[in-house]
Amino acid sequence: MIPQETHHYETPRMSKLAVFRHKTPSYISDLVMFLGGALVAFLLVWSLWCFTTPPSSKFSTTLPSQARTQPDPTTFYDDPEMAYTLQAPVQNWDQKRKQWLARNPEFSGQDRVVMVTGSQPGPCNNPVGDHILLRLFKNKVDYCRIHGYDIFYNNVLLDPKMFTFWAKYPVVKAAMLAHPEAEWIWWVDSDAAITDMDFSLPLEKYKVHNLIIHGWPKLVFEKKSWTGLNAGVFLIRNCQWSMDLLEKWVEFGPISPNYEKWGKIQKSAFKDKLYPDADDQTGIAYLMVKEGQKWKDKIYLEEEYYFEGYWVDIVDNLEKIAAHYKEVEKKERRLRRRHAEKVGEDYRALLEYNFEKEKEMKRPFITHFTGCEPCSGKHNEMYSRESCLEGMNKALNFADNQVLRNFGYFRPNLSDSSLVQPLHFDS
Repeated sequence: MIPQETHHYETPRMSKLAVFRHKTPSYISDLVMFLGGALVAFLLVWSLWCFTTPPSSKFSTTLPSQARTQPDPTTFYDDPEMAYTLQAPVQNWDQKRKQWLARNPEFSGQDRVVMVTGSQPGPCNNPVGDHILLRLFKNKVDYCRIHGYDIFYNNVLLDPKMFTFWAKYPVVKAAMLAHPEAEWIWWVDSDAAITDMDFSLPLEKYKVHNLIIHGWPKLVFEKKSWTGLNAGVFLIRNCQWSMDLLEKWVEFGPISPNYEKWGKIQKSAFKDKLYPDADDQTGIAYLMVKEGQKWKDKIYLEEEYYFEGYWVDIVDNLEKIAAHYKEVEKKERRLRRRHAEKVGEDYRALLEYNFEKEKEMKRPFITHFTGCEPCSGKHNEMYSRESCLEGMNKALNFADNQVLRNFGYFRPNLSDSSLVQPLHFDS
């Protein structure tokens, strides 16, 4: 607002200011238009320059010729003569694995384990056989997940000549080649259940051995008994020695033209052998006894724990063992503490510590249902069908309770698979 009384010089000044204010928007508009046009022109020239001018070496994405030179990426997989079949021997496997690991260093420096198991290509003849095999497979998957192992389940007969128990050897060899990162291939029969989910393989114990089988040296070397070991579960190191052993081992099998001859030789060497056909179990025992130092020094017969245990000696004690573990956990608060499945290492170590002096009441590591044949239903005449089914059900529930614990549930009755209850706090 302009005062009523103003200096006479002020009036012209005020009029000029009013004129300036009136013209200011026009000046600004012109200035903005000029600057905008200049900016558009600059951007157009700059983009044309970038499009037509090659980038300088400082910002170039093209690597120098020396940096583009990479080591030869080929490995044994690029060898046209390399084959997975048993009939194709593998040579220099240690060197080839070492080369592969050098080119894949993220897999080096660990005792990696791959469990291998499997079953027949078609459906089971036993009406409940497929269900039992599924539960047995789940049991192995649970263990491998908890301990960080890979697992491969095969239901294809890789070599039609290698039937029954011989079918595992083509799979084991193929797994060694398919998993050069694995230090150990762990074969577990389909009818074997892992019944101690907390137990870890004592791999350090086997650092100078290449084949681990459940067995008793006295029975093998002194009594020459074909039941002195069991080849349904074994650990085999992924190395050239093992490749050579597999090549020798399968010569006892139906892939060999001397299969019938070997059956007679085995029965002659191991007097208590019941069957006339050559089998893999007697085959490895034969190699240990007859070929001495070449094989037996690298084979460890594990008898200190149930690397695989005879189910008849185990299943009736599972309730007592479960009750004993509960009593031990009640006394040790840290064993009752809830924890995530992925961080159970400390729990397992503490549990092992508490059972160091109570080996007779420890959970059996693996319960092997030898002779039950859940898929075919043709069980050994020594057992009834009901005893096999009841034993497998009880063992699988016993193992599954250890898994369900970390999910907050448990089965109060090992004979009843359907009844599950929540696990209360501090129990």
